[in-house]
Amino acid sequence: MNELRNLLGRMLGRRPPALQVGALCLQPKTGRVLLITSRGTGRWIIPKGWPMDGRSVGGAALREAWEEAGVRGKVEETAFGRYSYDKRLTGGLSAPVEVQVHLVRVERLDKTFPERKERQRRWFTPDEAAELVDEAGLARLLRRLPG
Repeated sequence: MNELRNLLGRMLGRRPPALQVGALCLQPKTGRVLLITSRGTGRWIIPKGWPMDGRSVGGAALREAWEEAGVRGKVEETAFGRYSYDKRLTGGLSAPVEVQVHLVRVERLDKTFPERKERQRRWFTPDEAAELVDEAGLARLLRRLPG
């Protein structure tokens, strides 16, 4: 389906969505998921960012989880799923983005991490998290988790 959408978009002069990597951080013993707030609007989201040279996609997701939420853990290299959203850009514009989501089994949370003063982080059940996020595709992924 995404390939068809991208082909149609190219035919109509639109660019395909940019790819980001996301980390769906799980607390193994409880099944709870970690959400963080976005810097601009304070919405509840998962850690995510752009792919990184020299890192696998899963490795980039794990790095984003540490930078944005202080997560240390193990990442699954196989993607758990994908979702799309419109990234808000400066000047009021937006751009389509597709996020490839990887599960991260959290081993610990660092108290000191790069974005600790810019975000909040909190544990939720998958159903609670699904109700809090704005992106319907991310909510669907959260509802696929047990618990």
